[in-house]
Amino acid sequence: MTTVKTTAATPPPRLPVRDKAAALGRGWGGLSPMLTRLAAERATGVLVRERGALHLADGKVVHAESPAAPGAHDLLAAHGTLDADAWARALAESAAHAEGPEHTGAGTGTRRRTGAEVVHHAGRRLVEDGLLTPGALELCRLTALYDAAYFALAPSSAPGRFRYGSEDDPGTGRAAVPDTSGPREGSPTALATPGSRAGTPAGPGIPHPIPVADLERETLRRRDLLHRIWPDALVDEAPLTREYHPAPAPLPARRQAVLALVNGVRTASDIARELGRPAFHTLVDIRRLVAAGAVSPRPVTLPGDPLSVPLPGPAGTGPPMDLTGTTAPVDPHITLLKRLRDALEAL
Repeated sequence: MTTVKTTAATPPPRLPVRDKAAALGRGWGGLSPMLTRLAAERATGVLVRERGALHLADGKVVHAESPAAPGAHDLLAAHGTLDADAWARALAESAAHAEGPEHTGAGTGTRRRTGAEVVHHAGRRLVEDGLLTPGALELCRLTALYDAAYFALAPSSAPGRFRYGSEDDPGTGRAAVPDTSGPREGSPTALATPGSRAGTPAGPGIPHPIPVADLERETLRRRDLLHRIWPDALVDEAPLTREYHPAPAPLPARRQAVLALVNGVRTASDIARELGRPAFHTLVDIRRLVAAGAVSPRPVTLPGDPLSVPLPGPAGTGPPMDLTGTTAPVDPHITLLKRLRDALEAL
């Protein structure tokens, strides 16, 4: 071990520390190293992760999708802003145009539209027909993009894969071949379509792109907000049940609408689609309900357990019953202690 002689006039050298101001200025914490590299090389294609997909054009995100988040059309049709049949017709016309001769190799200088571009062209068609204003379309696009990206960038156990260039919607199962020179995330499973290349220019119908740094910064902000409300993320995916209290505290109308749909079967994503709200906003309301003791994740019961209590019925059916058929008393102090224990274990 090397020793350093010090005197009163020469204090010991300071230990190196990370510059927090510089890290904050960068704004992104490496949510996906693969996405960071794709942004640096200005790649174009689709990054497929365990809980969603991000569509990139020139290294920026232009579209995001996740099974946990409603799409822009769901948000538009939920409250009467757009008729669901009008959206279906516009989408069908956009998809039919994408399969035209110029996209099947008969033409020159063209390429196939991605699934995201089909959606964007359908939205633009609605604006041209006067069924939707440009502001409403762009607002719903951005809301749905950030909402789906939050879930797509969630921690995952499976590596992501990237498909370079323009191709169909990742859900179509189009064949891809391994690319040993492309970026990887965790293991060499990045994919690239044959004959495609990075940096393919974005086609028509693409909305304003979002820099990866801005997207990751917003995702981190949302994670921090949910953690401060309630640290246990189990309620984000598990079926939810109601907690019955003798005198429940009054709730805002927005949270009452969420609570009314909690029936022991629906998850946060199910409730978001039922209400036509962004999934993240619904998570905020659900975690606040959990923190208030009004909602909890459904307990896991082993099959064949004779002591397991049946799940509560839909909202408004009353408190749970014990094994004798009488109303089971609810001690609010015990409920509070259990919630505190679960929160401490989740830290």
